[in-house]
Amino acid sequence: MTAAPQVDLVIPVHGGWEFVRSCIRAALAQSVPAHVIVVDDLSPDDTADQISAEFPDVTLLRNEVNLGFARTCNVGMAAGDGRLVMLVNSDVVLQPDAVAAALGALPDDPASHVGSAATLLLAPDGTVDSYGIVADVTGAGFVRFHGAELSKADAEHPPVLGPYGAVAVYRRAALDEVGLFDTNIFMYGEELDLAFRLRAAGWSCVAMPEPSGVHLGGASAGRESARQRRLSGFARGYLLRKYGVLRSRWGLRALLVEAIVTGARLVLRRDAVSLVGRWEGWRRGALAQRVTLPLDAVDSSIDLRLSLRMRGEGYWAARD
Repeated sequence: MTAAPQVDLVIPVHGGWEFVRSCIRAALAQSVPAHVIVVDDLSPDDTADQISAEFPDVTLLRNEVNLGFARTCNVGMAAGDGRLVMLVNSDVVLQPDAVAAALGALPDDPASHVGSAATLLLAPDGTVDSYGIVADVTGAGFVRFHGAELSKADAEHPPVLGPYGAVAVYRRAALDEVGLFDTNIFMYGEELDLAFRLRAAGWSCVAMPEPSGVHLGGASAGRESARQRRLSGFARGYLLRKYGVLRSRWGLRALLVEAIVTGARLVLRRDAVSLVGRWEGWRRGALAQRVTLPLDAVDSSIDLRLSLRMRGEGYWAARD
């Protein structure tokens, strides 16, 4: 009798069949089998039907309404019972040993308090797409090593807060304790919020040393599209209020940075989308239960000037 897979590999989908096909093929070709769960978030095309026809061995769930990335991931995570959950964006092609590496990073140890694993993902050109996330004292999150040469990727410095959402690995026991993604967030920032909650509850994160796959990037919302900027701004405004950052000792710094970031876009690009998103997120934050930012999990060495530099596209590539 074949043992049940230890990993639930959850793929949220919203159109983009060509990306999705490559993603599922790689998920099914793993050296260690996983339970592949695909959740279609009311795709605007026939992607769900294509999945059903070409991949009958996957568990396919269909949302009746467009729930957004965070809620769709929650649907998939709740549908499984594996020891680990591996979230995989539909525009990621996994390496054949990605599931095996995840199992190695989070071994079956009831005493372990390593609750998540950050994967090393590559861009199509071979540079680093992401290697987990790091945050500053205002709760602003940054994707580690984005755009850097692979040789520069460091598992320990700067300290990894949690996994980046393109491929994120979680111990189910940790999720059972702190909950899944915050459903007030439609897309972007949900993995940052979950990382804060996991760290506040005593669950640490480990960075996996070898590349787990290639991230093609932006298949659902588009790279630097107006929708992406608005949703990203929403998440920032929402988390500022949820974690009470503006009432903390770092409130003035947070306000200054947000004014610089949104003001620059408004003046230089005549783009108010990010500002509008932040205001919408701030208003939604009134619905969130107030929690304290776990300052022991953030990187206090990121000062105001560095936090602005880290928002630049070429920061990690130029970093020594």
